[in-house]
Amino acid sequence: MRLFILGFGYSARRFVRKFGGTFSHIAATVRDPATRQDLAGVELHAFSGSGPARETVERIRDADVVLVSIPPGGNGDPAIAAFGEVLAAGHRRKIIYLATIGVYGDHGGAWVDESTPPLASFDRTRMRLAAEQAWTETARGDVAILRLAGIYGPGRNALATLRAGTARRIIKPGQVFNRIHVDDIAGAILAAISHQGGGLWNVCDDEPAPPQDVIAYAAKLMGVAPPAEEAFAAAEMSPMARSFYAGNARVSNAKLKHELGVTLAYPTYRQGLDALWSASEER
Repeated sequence: MRLFILGFGYSARRFVRKFGGTFSHIAATVRDPATRQDLAGVELHAFSGSGPARETVERIRDADVVLVSIPPGGNGDPAIAAFGEVLAAGHRRKIIYLATIGVYGDHGGAWVDESTPPLASFDRTRMRLAAEQAWTETARGDVAILRLAGIYGPGRNALATLRAGTARRIIKPGQVFNRIHVDDIAGAILAAISHQGGGLWNVCDDEPAPPQDVIAYAAKLMGVAPPAEEAFAAAEMSPMARSFYAGNARVSNAKLKHELGVTLAYPTYRQGLDALWSASEER
């Protein structure tokens, strides 16, 4: 199979590291190939939202699998605008679109699943829903939409923020967030590629948890004192950071396990942080 990745970001790079040997050829877009030191064997193409090169269009036309991790912006989905026509034509291919569980919005901490109607109350989540629909139409239904929870993994986790001195324990009573280790995202992508037909799946771990609990657990692993608690109402935060607390839901991953057969390597944040702490790169 030939793989083309639109947006060679954190999750896509991890997928290639773990499962790149599955494909006979891998190409990916980045904003500026000259500034990137990525995996050997990945053919990099420049793409910053408009005017793709002819060689890029040809590569994506020939791809058997297209992994999309470019988010929509204020003017819509740039990948759809640039490549939608070529992907809608020609041979059928599997498209994997990395979306977000943020589209569910606020459910007061109640459990939600893929049948729950989204409550997209922000422009960014409404654009995400529009992008999901656009990719579904482009792929003629053969698109796997993976709604990702908050991503963590090597270099991007509570241990790293504690070490950098940027970790905060902001307390909003009843608030929980959903998380997923980047290695489990890679496993979900591979499972979606193998699945016959399209669908929608939540990609999250088994245990939605208050954000302060994650910081406290990481501090315990490191043998350091956790940062002081801050009340959400009084905490100094950017409008964007504060907006994430407006969504409060426990997202189910049952469909991911039952339909795609995914077994999570890190079913809770504790197992994920334990593994990261054990790795030399996190010490």
